[in-house]
Amino acid sequence: MNWNERLRQARTAKHMTKSAMARELGVSAPTVTQWEAGTILSLSGKNLNNICHVLGISPEWLLHGTTSRDTVVEPLSKDIGQTQYRQEDDPDFVSIRMVKLHLSAGISGFQTEPEYEPHSLLKISRAWVERSGYSIDHLIAIRVKGESMEPSLYDGDVAVINTADTMPADATVFAINYEGEAVVKRMMRDAGEWWLTSDNPDHRRFPKKQCRGGECMMVGRVVWREGSRI
Repeated sequence: MNWNERLRQARTAKHMTKSAMARELGVSAPTVTQWEAGTILSLSGKNLNNICHVLGISPEWLLHGTTSRDTVVEPLSKDIGQTQYRQEDDPDFVSIRMVKLHLSAGISGFQTEPEYEPHSLLKISRAWVERSGYSIDHLIAIRVKGESMEPSLYDGDVAVINTADTMPADATVFAINYEGEAVVKRMMRDAGEWWLTSDNPDHRRFPKKQCRGGECMMVGRVVWREGSRI
C-alpha cells in the first residue's frame, strides 16, 4: 500500500469527505483528489504535518506504513481546524479562501497555502455564486502580482478562480501554471495555436507567449475581481 492509499484509508476511516478535509486543511478539493490518486508524488513540510493533525495519524505511518497509525500531531498552519475556514452564518454571502499557489513545472496539479494577511477569507454574494452555477469547493482567491494585466487587473487586486473550469477559451482570463510559475493571462487563439497575452499595451515588456503542452497548464478561469482602482 502506497502513501496515497493510506491517506484515503485514514480519511474514510474518519468518515470525512474530500471537501470537508480540504476545508480543514485550507486547500482545494481537487488537491485532495490528486493526493489520493498519487498525482502529486510526495508530501512534506506543512501539508504533511497538517494532514496528520486533521486525520490523527503519524507521518511515519502515512509515508512509510511504519509505526502506529494513531498519533497526536500539532498543526503548523495556525488556523487549521479552526473557524477561519468555516462559513459564517450569513445567508447572503459566502467566504472564498485566499491562498497562495504552489506549482511545479510540467505538473497539472497544484497545492495551496492559506494567505493569512491581511484577510484570509473573501466574502462575496451567495446569489452571484449560485446564479453563475459555481461550486464553492472549486473557488479560490489569489492576489494578482505585477503590471502585465493592467488596466484590467492591477498589482494587489484579488482574483477569484474557478478551478473547475480549465478549458481554454478565446479572449478569456485564466490563472495558468506556466513553467512552474503562477501567472494570470488572457488566452487568445491565433493560427490554430493558443497564446498567453497581457492586457498591458506595452508589448515590449509583456510579449505574448505560446501556450503548448506541459509548460502551460490551466489552473482555472478568473471569474471575479476585487480592486481599489476605478
